Amino acid sequence: MVDLDHKGWRIFASPLVGFLLLFLGFPILIDLVYSLSRVSFTNLRSPEIVGFGNYGEVLGDAQFWRASWFSLRFGVITAILECVLGLGLAVFLSPLIEKRSWLMAPLMLPLMVAPAMIGLMYRLVLHEFVGPVPYYLYLWFGDSPSFLNAENAFWTLVVVETLQWTPFALLLFYTAYRAIPNDVREASAIDGASARQILTAIELPLMRPTLIFTFFIRFIDGFRVFDNVYTLTGSGPGGSTTSLPIYIYEAFFKQGAIGKAIAASVILFLASFVGLYALTWLSRRGKGAAS
Repeated sequence: MVDLDHKGWRIFASPLVGFLLLFLGFPILIDLVYSLSRVSFTNLRSPEIVGFGNYGEVLGDAQFWRASWFSLRFGVITAILECVLGLGLAVFLSPLIEKRSWLMAPLMLPLMVAPAMIGLMYRLVLHEFVGPVPYYLYLWFGDSPSFLNAENAFWTLVVVETLQWTPFALLLFYTAYRAIPNDVREASAIDGASARQILTAIELPLMRPTLIFTFFIRFIDGFRVFDNVYTLTGSGPGGSTTSLPIYIYEAFFKQGAIGKAIAASVILFLASFVGLYALTWLSRRGKGAAS
């Protein structure tokens, strides 16, 4: 093994550092300048510095807080549902998948479809006038709910997101579940533990790192959701399904308020960083307490 001193490590790390500074550092610096400026598509090269006015405008915008509440609620609910369903499927389908491993392939099919295409597909399927689901509900029961109106659009989006991404949680949980040594289960069964006790007292604690990791990943992905929501409902009736990325998109492209949009994206980045740091700290604290 080659023993490199500090100077040698600097030489080897310099290309990576230069790459990050060029492709990440420069855009971040430009974004920070634009977030402090009054800028539009007509004065991109000569922005007018206005200080923290864009941040004040964003924080004083009621629609920003509605979008934040939508993204937070959507991320938490979808992450919980996907983890619960994925864990249940991983546990109950484990014997079947172990014998017939090819079954995992069709279970992963929803992950192969782009979220934007999922949104377009459900937009046609659930359309109030031409969709087959409302048609057959009306034919069989004499009535059909409007899945995409202001009252039901949020929960429709939650169901669509959960159906697509539950296989992701299933895959991770199944891998973690099968990694538990069978000797542990057999020893617990010999001691008289029931299947429920083995699951709650042994298997779930051993799967805790995977559970936490999967929840974080799915929450982050749900919190920054854009494509399937935008193609299915857009900003929704009265802005009821406006997520933070959609809010930033509309401010940037539809309103031409580039400074405001970038200020909102900086706030989103800082909030995500603080939340991720807090969750990482809690995870390390939990591991320390467990050890």
